[in-house]
Amino acid sequence: MRERGVLVWRRIPDLERPQRGFSEATEEEQWKEKWGCGGGAFSCLSMAGKKEKKEFSPTSDQLLKHPLALLAFVPKDAALFAAGAIAGAAAKSITAPLDRVKLLMQTHGVRVGQESAKKAIGFIEAIALIGKEEGIKGYWKGNLPQVIRIIPYSAVQLFAYETYKKLLQGKDGELSVVGRLVAGACAGMTSTLVTYPLDVLRLRLAVEPGCRTMSEVALNMLRDEGIASFYNGLGPSLLGIAPYIAVNFCIFDLVKKSLPEKYQKRTETSLATALVSATLATLMCYPLDTVRRQMQMRGTPYKTVLDAFPGIVARDGLIGLYRGFVPNALKNLPNSSIRLTTFDTVKGLIAASEKEFKRIVEENHEKQNQSTST
Repeated sequence: MRERGVLVWRRIPDLERPQRGFSEATEEEQWKEKWGCGGGAFSCLSMAGKKEKKEFSPTSDQLLKHPLALLAFVPKDAALFAAGAIAGAAAKSITAPLDRVKLLMQTHGVRVGQESAKKAIGFIEAIALIGKEEGIKGYWKGNLPQVIRIIPYSAVQLFAYETYKKLLQGKDGELSVVGRLVAGACAGMTSTLVTYPLDVLRLRLAVEPGCRTMSEVALNMLRDEGIASFYNGLGPSLLGIAPYIAVNFCIFDLVKKSLPEKYQKRTETSLATALVSATLATLMCYPLDTVRRQMQMRGTPYKTVLDAFPGIVARDGLIGLYRGFVPNALKNLPNSSIRLTTFDTVKGLIAASEKEFKRIVEENHEKQNQSTST
């Protein structure tokens, strides 16, 4: 690249030469003596280089021929944030019917009373009930607040995970297994804390009769239960999401990293890896999700996690902690796969665009050098 030199010459008056011999002077005095210029004056010569970074940037014609390079102009953090938001919204909308079924099964005990163990609603029964009472639209009831919530939730979670990984990586740039788990746990708690009131609204809208809109649910909760009701169940939510995201993201990263390089960039590899990581994380953390949902309900008898666990087991048995697990698994597996695969694909596109941009710049530089030589 071309460089431009900037010459600065400044005289400093009243700077005396050292009185001692050159060999006896300090290192600073020797340097000043060596570069001094008559009459005790001192001069300093400094040069600064300025690179013309944009000189070899791709032209409009080159960008039309290589559109991937256009992505290099988008700030990397903004691209990752947007990718997380889009992936989350798409995944939630696709799996909304299964989520509605899961919520009805999870909260059945609180809604029907103490005899819920004898009146447990099954997966097929829940699907039929929604269709009979509410029609096709019923399967997507509560999806709007869920999408509104998932856009910041997914974006914050995936972006925070990348940020926490950078903060926790060692001097060699490597991240330990513990570091990945901590990064995932912190990312999950950060996104949950930011969007939790929307999650409560979505649940109330999905399972409580008589509420038509999200604003109506919010006003009723604020009037009847106070602002604290928007954070009911926050404790088990944080406890549940931290290990879930930690295990999910950590397994996804480690499995992908352990595969041969030629397989790592394939979309089907990301999908399969995401399915494995989501399955293991769901099995470990689902009981806390059931506790969270029952604590979010109006009139819940549970005030703390320690009350909820024995209460659910006493009323519904151990199976009560896994109510709605099948639709949740069917929902979470494609949901997690879509999110992680989309995010992973965008990261790959960003890296590819940076390489393409750099290649064009180097090509333009080489052409300029050849033209100058000629």
